[in-house]
Amino acid sequence: MLLLTGATGSVGTALLRRLTEAAVPVRCLVRDPRRLREQRVKVQIALGDLGDPRSFRHALRGVQTVVHLASAIRDQPSGSIEELVAVATYRLVQAAERAGAQRFLYFSTLGASTYSRARLMRAKAVAERAVIESSLAQTVFAPSVIYAPGDPYLTLLERLSALPVMAIPGSGKASFQPIWAQDVADCVLATLPGGALAESSIGCRYELAGPQQLTHRQIVELALRSFGRRRPMVGIPVGLARPALKLVARLRGPAAFATWDEAELLEVPLLARDGASDARRLLGSEPRPMGEVLGAG
Repeated sequence: MLLLTGATGSVGTALLRRLTEAAVPVRCLVRDPRRLREQRVKVQIALGDLGDPRSFRHALRGVQTVVHLASAIRDQPSGSIEELVAVATYRLVQAAERAGAQRFLYFSTLGASTYSRARLMRAKAVAERAVIESSLAQTVFAPSVIYAPGDPYLTLLERLSALPVMAIPGSGKASFQPIWAQDVADCVLATLPGGALAESSIGCRYELAGPQQLTHRQIVELALRSFGRRRPMVGIPVGLARPALKLVARLRGPAAFATWDEAELLEVPLLARDGASDARRLLGSEPRPMGEVLGAG
């Protein structure tokens, strides 16, 4: 049995489809099974979330492999970024050890560091350390920006592109190596039991990056082309964006269209030391460029 967290996210959706097609027994830790759509009748369901460590015990019963994709890039009613990323991962690792699990695959991020300016990066670094120091056979993935057509960020950009001007927080000069969620799912699949790199991936940390190095501004330009729209782009100075987004978060709470913690991530470069080499090794081919996937040239 494999336990999958984050099954309704971009990578989780793609990975779950591959697992069920291969008839792998999967249990998904989810708050709302309806978000699994047609996959919900093909898997076991454990109700719970990262903010409820009591739900881990049932979710892990009989599980040999844990794939922990779930994360949080903003504070939630069930907990802060630190609680839902760092503390929850530590508790999930401990619960997996007690339950007798053997493998633990964790999604960290490029740039994870306790010295980072971004809360998510600091929390991911703590969580990653908990995984590495556990008794489980572990594999860590550290991706750059992961995207998929119709994902929450691209959907937000499409909505904002209805305005006459496309506003972006900060300078837009931070560089990323965006990687398609479908390619990421294939990378994970290669390291799971039965995959081509199942044994050799134990103890490894893979930096998952796409073949292109793009600034945030260039990513937005690609997205605009995929929407068939042209808009002048205006960078909102950090000194204005920070208080504005923090005010929106206070007024709108979880319904805020964006938070400062999310916007700040767009100013933190996410570049792999060896480019797309890890993704290429796991895929056995070249990851697809963002423009090609989005149909933007």
